[in-house]
Amino acid sequence: MTAGTDTRTPAPGTEGNPIPLDPFVSDLDAESAALRAAGPLARVVLPGDVPVWAVTHHAEAKKLLTDPRVVKDINVWGAWQRGEIAPDWALIGLANPGRSMLTVDGADHRRLRTLVAQALTVRRVERMRERITELTEGLLDRVAEAQGETVDLKALFAYPLPMYVVADLMGLAEERLPRLKELFEKFFSTQTPPEEVIATLTELAQIMAETVARKRENPGDDLTSALIQASEDGDRLTDQEIVSTLQLMIAAGHETTISLIVNAVVGLSLHPEQRALVLSGKVDWSAVVEETLRHSTPTSHVLIRFATEDVPVGDTVLPAGEALIVSYAAIGRDEQAHGPSAVDFDITRESANRHISFGHGPHVCPGAALSRLEAGVALPALYARFPKLDLAVPADELRNKPVVTQNDLYELPVKLGG
Repeated sequence: MTAGTDTRTPAPGTEGNPIPLDPFVSDLDAESAALRAAGPLARVVLPGDVPVWAVTHHAEAKKLLTDPRVVKDINVWGAWQRGEIAPDWALIGLANPGRSMLTVDGADHRRLRTLVAQALTVRRVERMRERITELTEGLLDRVAEAQGETVDLKALFAYPLPMYVVADLMGLAEERLPRLKELFEKFFSTQTPPEEVIATLTELAQIMAETVARKRENPGDDLTSALIQASEDGDRLTDQEIVSTLQLMIAAGHETTISLIVNAVVGLSLHPEQRALVLSGKVDWSAVVEETLRHSTPTSHVLIRFATEDVPVGDTVLPAGEALIVSYAAIGRDEQAHGPSAVDFDITRESANRHISFGHGPHVCPGAALSRLEAGVALPALYARFPKLDLAVPADELRNKPVVTQNDLYELPVKLGG
């Protein structure tokens, strides 16, 4: 060994040895464990060989999500400025989704958030309860009528429920839903061919723009019409801001709830003793929802924020001009926040409601209440119909979709149990 030469292998997640995020998400639990072990700030590589940083611990994530030095403006990103991010990068729609409250900060963000809040009110969300209940019961009738010993609960129930709810809420034409399903699958996938990326984003924006134009001519009791009418001291959202907002809320609104329902069913199936607790009424269904959000968060990684200056994070520094993702799958199982049993699914856990799976700070998810409402209606209704519902395959045979941002499955094969 030569004197003064350090031959040690850099720790995973340090700048010299970044962690590649698996585009096929073959083992999200192992990936999340590696991210947590790398420390609160880890160097990672997104699919497409795009290097970024990831915050992986609960306390540090809360600080960064409220730090004004970490912003949503993609023009701060050095790699973007240098032309290193291709316009047809598979994740460009998540990194640069257009002007909305997701992509601006400070006064611009407060303006957009205030206008959206006038449309997406608590009262409007609560008014959806009756419709969600109606849709749930209708879909469960279809599940009950399904032929065969095994049914795909995602295709028959967990997927269509949030999509129908979003369509009703937004005033989307129902005949658009099949095509939107195809487009959003390409939007989130890490495997969308480059030649299809821009076409997908263009068509999504066109559908949203057509919806806005239709609602401007014939307004109704829906969120799109409310966004058009929302104003603050004479200020209104532009059509482009409404289009970007609709796309954001539809994308986040349906995918999050699909995965929340699916992951709750998986969690309860793997822990029949906990399923018995909730079916007996000893534990409330809200505890199932919150523990699923913490333990098997629907959103595994959120893209993307940018540092305007060097930001210390523990013993590391998020450098100015670098990009940051929030690794909620790792954060949800942080032992420092949730104790030594953080990796366990436990609906009796007292700390479950301290998770930040819907975000934290100014950009906290505006659709969190609706997602909780949908799951809070859907899950008890599902198990009231099928109390013996269980997985039809071993858990290690469930297939993850190639989506680095979502904890999502291709299908959920279950046995209804008679």
